[in-house]
Amino acid sequence: MIYHLAAVVSSAAEADLALGMRVNFDATRLLLEGCATRGLNGTRLVMASSVAAYGGDLPETLSDMTALVPQNSYGTQKAMSELLINDYSRRGLVDGCVLRLPTIIVRPGRPNAAASSFASSILREPLNGETAICPVPTELEMFVMSPRRVVAALIQGAEVPAADFGLSRCFMLPGITVSVAEMLQALKDIAGQQALDLVRHEPDARIAAIVGSWPARFDSRKASALGFAGDADLAEIIHAYQEECVPS
Repeated sequence: MIYHLAAVVSSAAEADLALGMRVNFDATRLLLEGCATRGLNGTRLVMASSVAAYGGDLPETLSDMTALVPQNSYGTQKAMSELLINDYSRRGLVDGCVLRLPTIIVRPGRPNAAASSFASSILREPLNGETAICPVPTELEMFVMSPRRVVAALIQGAEVPAADFGLSRCFMLPGITVSVAEMLQALKDIAGQQALDLVRHEPDARIAAIVGSWPARFDSRKASALGFAGDADLAEIIHAYQEECVPS
């Protein structure tokens, strides 16, 4: 059993193409070659891909088979890795499973170089009494999932019978669609106006362009049929963070 979670995140991969290619694509190719040369054809390899693999002129609601036309280098590197894993699995060189992750919120810890990092920050920091910056328009919609649900999905990815995947080993996990405005309203509803007042709006065109290229609505029936579960709503996601990460 192999979990491949290593990556240079979105903004960093966009800022440094060579670094993104080495970590996000070349490392995946070398990992697959290592599996093939060592005869690990029956080994389940679960890789975390991303909603960033999609982009361009898209329909209102996407399916797992919507063509991948990413509009950033991170998404391109993930899409290339997906194709390799699918092909190595087709050839029987590895038993791959690629989980396209929604934006994961509310992540514990501190902000990182991911373009989507603000989506956790504008909830996490105010819940902890700290200020946060919102760099995107509040009407922006995102497809999101909680850390709790994504951990369960990674475990489930190890257990799906290979025959159940069909022709593609790559599919989107069942997230929920929310706008930034809805995130901020949920913050106010749960933690009060004093928490909402800790969020400052400072537009960043670079971040808005990256995150704005990601689709926000998916038909995730394949994931559901394979036993993957999503969050009920945004309040459930925030309450899960509070239960697990906010000191009582």
